[in-house]
Amino acid sequence: MTETPGTLLAALRAEPPLVQCLTNYVAMNIAANVVLAAGASPAMVADIEEAEEFAGIAGAVTVNIGTLSETFVAGAKAAIAGAGAAGRPWVLDPVACQATAYRRQVAADLVALGPAIIRGNASEILSLAGEASQGQGVDGRDPVTVAEDGARRLAKESGCVVAVTGAVDFVTDGVRSVRIEGGSPLMPMNTALGCSLTCLCGAYAAVAGDPFDAAVGALAHFAVAGTRAHGKAEGAGTFGPHFLDALQAVSPEILDAEAIINNVGEVTS
Repeated sequence: MTETPGTLLAALRAEPPLVQCLTNYVAMNIAANVVLAAGASPAMVADIEEAEEFAGIAGAVTVNIGTLSETFVAGAKAAIAGAGAAGRPWVLDPVACQATAYRRQVAADLVALGPAIIRGNASEILSLAGEASQGQGVDGRDPVTVAEDGARRLAKESGCVVAVTGAVDFVTDGVRSVRIEGGSPLMPMNTALGCSLTCLCGAYAAVAGDPFDAAVGALAHFAVAGTRAHGKAEGAGTFGPHFLDALQAVSPEILDAEAIINNVGEVTS
């Protein structure tokens, strides 16, 4: 890593990036609140009539395929084209890509367009890597460790950074790899937190020179905030507000001090 998570968070808050979030209907509210709490600015602009133009002024674009339709896919591809023309990074969240043939095809088509970061649970990443998974719908039933080799291969083949999130997160660009500890077992009980993390990856990608550093920074911020919120929450219902508070309260100094990032090593062959 060339930029620490704290360094990136400081840059994000010094000049808050505009993040164009093409996300699903379930996730829009919490995703917007997560991006705001972290210090960036979300915009839920997805219609084909304006998505491409808007991407030209955004710092990054995120695409989440949770609620698919032909109209959504057209808007996503327009935004991706706009991001490419403007030299902006974009992040893919292949929600439940293992569930149906349509999702598998849309996810494959989007991967071919070259996202800077792909963020998904282990079941989704296994599917993108061409391996069998136990996932049903949006639920990831595979452990992160099972998806690590597939994530490395997917990263090498696609040229993307791949972030696999779960109890212990894994981030790789096919050569460099890290595991990130922290968070809370209450996080999966709050709808769309994973989708919101994808949007936060976009915020970090907007200020980072390296998408690998961006993914690590966003996941570390989420993990530290999750750990802090867990100590105050009484259960799944009270966790959400405490988590937003923690995202905002985590300073660059706290993030670098409390993030648990373990280098897995480099793979050269």
